Amino acid sequence: MAFVWDPVKEAVNFRKHHIHFSTAEHIFNDPFRVKRLDDDSSITEERYQTIGEAGAVLFVVYTEEGLDDTRFITARLATAQERRIYHGGDGTAYPYGWERADD
Repeated sequence: MAFVWDPVKEAVNFRKHHIHFSTAEHIFNDPFRVKRLDDDSSITEERYQTIGEAGAVLFVVYTEEGLDDTRFITARLATAQERRIYHGGDGTAYPYGWERADD
């Protein structure tokens, strides 16, 4: 898996959320990461939301391009509710369409 992003978009994301996309890459190594389809934010591409740990619990939106590329759209610290989802799942029942990421 290769991670890609628009450098201008990353600079805007860092100014707004203080998270580099290179930091967000690390949540994909988190065995407890959860994800769901983000079917509300785009009609032109399939986007996913994921919550995982990379020094802190992060919320990341991304899309998959081709067979190997993961393109970041945004990355930020998870909200209190998102942290509860991440920490509170028992592995069998997550709320709001969240599920353990198995990729």
